[in-house]
Amino acid sequence: MSFSVLIRCFLFLLYAWFGWLMLQIMLQYIPWNSDAAFLGIKQDALKRPWYEPIFVVHVFSSILLLPLGFFQFSSEIRKRFPGFHRMAGRMYVLVTLIFVAPSGFFMGLVANGGWTAQLAFCLLAIFWFWTTWNGWLAARRKQWITHRNWMIRSYALMLSAITLRAWKVILVYLFHPHPMDVYRMVAWLGWVLNWIVAEGILLQLARSDKKKSGHSKLL
Repeated sequence: MSFSVLIRCFLFLLYAWFGWLMLQIMLQYIPWNSDAAFLGIKQDALKRPWYEPIFVVHVFSSILLLPLGFFQFSSEIRKRFPGFHRMAGRMYVLVTLIFVAPSGFFMGLVANGGWTAQLAFCLLAIFWFWTTWNGWLAARRKQWITHRNWMIRSYALMLSAITLRAWKVILVYLFHPHPMDVYRMVAWLGWVLNWIVAEGILLQLARSDKKKSGHSKLL
């Protein structure tokens, strides 16, 4: 087994493990209880009549995005099962644009941690909507490289659901800061660093695309 295959297997298992953790978080709210888990510290927000239904939409729709997005970046699946790629891609776009990003924006308006955390979560929702929308438009226009680039950005922002929690564990373990300070930091770290990594990946892909283009012209 080659090293690259081992790396892929490791990443898949790591992703599956995080997906399982996210599923466990969602299952805390079944049967529904407005005092369960995270909602235990959101009682002030729950006084707003719109918060609870929006929270329900966000929690139970966002769990769909982890499996939908994961297989979208496999070149083998795109080639062998193009119909599955299109179907999963459409579902990812619809769930993000209609349910998860808008609900995330409204939840961000009353996020813990004050205005700095609220700004971070609202910007995350806006940028996530924007990148996904642009990715969908590019696919409609059959601009496949542009489509790929926007969806990499979109998926990097989606992964903030995982990286936010990972950063929280790291910061608490290393520095033991005040809980609200942790929340303010991870509100930004959870998605800004993801976007930076995504742009680094896109630079590498652009160089690779340029080499392939130059090689094809020589042939």
